[in-house]
Amino acid sequence: MAQALLQMTHGKRVFVDSCGLRPERGGEIDPFAAVVLDEVGADLTGHKAKSFDDLDDGSFDLVISLTPEAQHRAVELARGRAVDIEYWPIPDPTLASGSREAILEAYRMSRDAILNRIYARFGKPSTFGG
Repeated sequence: MAQALLQMTHGKRVFVDSCGLRPERGGEIDPFAAVVLDEVGADLTGHKAKSFDDLDDGSFDLVISLTPEAQHRAVELARGRAVDIEYWPIPDPTLASGSREAILEAYRMSRDAILNRIYARFGKPSTFGG
């Protein structure tokens, strides 16, 4: 979700790649994530879930992790490199249970938390005259 939201808000002004600790379903996108991202206009077309080992480029200026486990892995990844690491504790929506609507609400809360962190870190995008 974070990659799609950053690309939606900041386009090509930043290079962003993402991965998870346990990408599931052979790289398929989580359908709940796709639904809540579509609600705000973020597009997951062509995106594949990846692991740390699948990242295309090992040279990052900034690594942002969303879970404690990912934070530990990010520290390992950055060891000996000039890279900033930030931890944004975001509730894991995959742990939600209950009705479809309850699960979607957990995903919306995570989506909105990520979006708020993106705005706080990178600013809100602006357009001429807007």
